Amino acid sequence: MTALLPDRDLATVPTVATKRRRRKADLGIRVLIVASSVLVAIGAAIPLIAVMATAFAPNALPRYAEFFTSQVDLTILRNTLVLGALVGLCGTALGFLFAFVQARLDVPGKKILHVIAMMPIVSPPFAVATATVVLYGRRGVISNGIFGIEYDIYGLDGLVFVLSMSLFPVAYLGLLGMLRGLDPALEEAAMNMGASRWKILRTLILPLIAPGLVAPFLLLFVEAIADLANPLVLGGDYTVLASRAYLAVTGEYDLTSASVYCVILLVPSLAMYFGQRWWLNRKVRTTITGKPSGSVHLMTGWGRWPIYGLAVFIAAIIVSLYGTVIVGSVTKVFGVDNTLTLEYLKEVVAGVGVEAVLDTLTFAAIATPIAGVVGLVIAWLVVRHLRRTAWLLDLGGTLGVAVPGTVLGIGFVLAYRPDRYIGDFEVFPSLVGGSALAAGAVSIVLAYVVRSIPAGQRTAIGALSQLHPYIEQASTDLGASPVQTFRFVTLPLIRPALLTGLSYSFARSMTSVSTIVLLVTPETKIITSQVLSAASTGRYGVAFAYCTVLTAIVLAGFGLIRLVVGAGASLHRTAKTERQKEQ
Repeated sequence: MTALLPDRDLATVPTVATKRRRRKADLGIRVLIVASSVLVAIGAAIPLIAVMATAFAPNALPRYAEFFTSQVDLTILRNTLVLGALVGLCGTALGFLFAFVQARLDVPGKKILHVIAMMPIVSPPFAVATATVVLYGRRGVISNGIFGIEYDIYGLDGLVFVLSMSLFPVAYLGLLGMLRGLDPALEEAAMNMGASRWKILRTLILPLIAPGLVAPFLLLFVEAIADLANPLVLGGDYTVLASRAYLAVTGEYDLTSASVYCVILLVPSLAMYFGQRWWLNRKVRTTITGKPSGSVHLMTGWGRWPIYGLAVFIAAIIVSLYGTVIVGSVTKVFGVDNTLTLEYLKEVVAGVGVEAVLDTLTFAAIATPIAGVVGLVIAWLVVRHLRRTAWLLDLGGTLGVAVPGTVLGIGFVLAYRPDRYIGDFEVFPSLVGGSALAAGAVSIVLAYVVRSIPAGQRTAIGALSQLHPYIEQASTDLGASPVQTFRFVTLPLIRPALLTGLSYSFARSMTSVSTIVLLVTPETKIITSQVLSAASTGRYGVAFAYCTVLTAIVLAGFGLIRLVVGAGASLHRTAKTERQKEQ
């Protein structure tokens, strides 16, 4: 016998079940929001507030008047801004050169050029500086040994060269993605109407990738003015705000002046960072609405060879720098006594340096999955579930890159060095200093996480923005919770974003120095601080050995992450040229 239920009974049963699922879903989302917010607050917001509170305390206000009336301090400020502007211009130009060769030229050896362009990402930020001193310094192997020139590499020109070579991969990756993302049908139409390659580049490609040119410039500007290690190694008399703030803490023990320097450094950093965000959101340049149509027609004329030759020349310089790092780690004094020796490598992997290697690897292994997952979660919450407060969580997640590392490190010292008590009860132990919790390891891992979150977050936001929400809605309509939908539907579709976030997090953690150098203790040794110490005292062989081991570890980490996570697929096709057809 079949029983017929009234319409309201049919509606009541699924409504109750739906409400229960929604309550569970809301609880899971709320837990993720609270957990992400707490991590961002502890790792970025509280240290930044501590810097601001110290910098605007009554006893610190006269320091601003001293700064803006002191010719020395104003020179430091000018040095910082000039350095940032020059590195932004040079680094963006190099990034565009390599991206254009990869995306638009029919030339051999593209894969090799790509690998060479990525080398600075997997090495410490001051490995190039140390090699530059050996090759192009006053007694450099090339400058003095070959050309007989005693060139003073210390100062602005050396810093611009080193930072441009170290940071241009940031511009290269962004511009390469934009060039490959342009709809080839637009270029085909222009070519069919008789436009030359150079006119297409000037009137079509450059306007479409304008955000890709401005954004890397602003990012490189921020990275350059916030860099600490290279000015300490190669700055000479050219002092910048980051190194001045560091010396105020370590040399003068003046946290008030250091906080004032940090606030002044924050102004151009945050202005450029938010200027970049504003520029990217200012115009919408959409050229792909689905699967791209048309095929990319690579340049085959004679005009490709000067461009290719310049890229190869830059690549040769990069190879010479990193080749110096490798060779210098197995020779007694590179360029002076080239006798082979394993003494430096033994010191790093089997001597006093093994503790720094193991500590750094352990901290990076802990921080990498946390940063990668948290970056994805924040992006998912911002794009899919938050409305009015989305900008606030998005801003908090990106503070790790918007705030200079030196500022963040000083903020950790101010916020977490003293124990916090309520009456006689300790409510929050010290995280920084000799008596810190876990000998300072907690603060180091926390700093690694906060500095690494933004890469995965920004990449995931871009990937989620291209993913239609109906796909996830279909999953929730079938009874899956939002968390289950994220795990089994969304996450597999944005796997390349997870790969990028994890890879960047691991590389950033292994090579970070500006934030970490203020947090290390005698019990927690970090490779980058050991390299900085060795380079500052002229022990270049030991510094090269640390850099070589560190680069090998990062490359192995990339391979392991790629093996576990997998890689994405390409949606574009490229028209075969005559040279490719012959092959």
